[in-house]
Amino acid sequence: MDDISDAVAQYEAFINEKLRVDLEQALGLRDQVYNQISEYGKLANQIKMLQETGSKELKTQVDLGSNFFVQAKIPDTTYIYVQVAFGFHVQFTLPEAIAFADKKQLQLQKLADEHTRQANALKAQIHVMQQTLQQLMLA
Repeated sequence: MDDISDAVAQYEAFINEKLRVDLEQALGLRDQVYNQISEYGKLANQIKMLQETGSKELKTQVDLGSNFFVQAKIPDTTYIYVQVAFGFHVQFTLPEAIAFADKKQLQLQKLADEHTRQANALKAQIHVMQQTLQQLMLA
């Protein structure tokens, strides 16, 4: 009986200390990717609105960090700078920026799908192990 209770304790520890932690990490990474997808979607929508209005000048608010906003005036909206990766910014025309945002969203969606698959696999492992523990405790 002690062997079974020791095994149950070890499995429970593994579930709680490893599998659940890995699950939370996978879900957190997926949420970060979804936030990036949302940001690129907002960027594409804002650029489309800018194109529709045909405005060559723009007044906006810019977040300098920690929700500290300042007013900014953009005298020429012909080009836009987009952060592409690792802090690098690229100058795009508006159509190029939309195309980049669309491609980046597709790429990020694939990454989000992978994190979702990992999370689902971890959930399945947790479920199987919990069922096994219930059977062990009933035996």
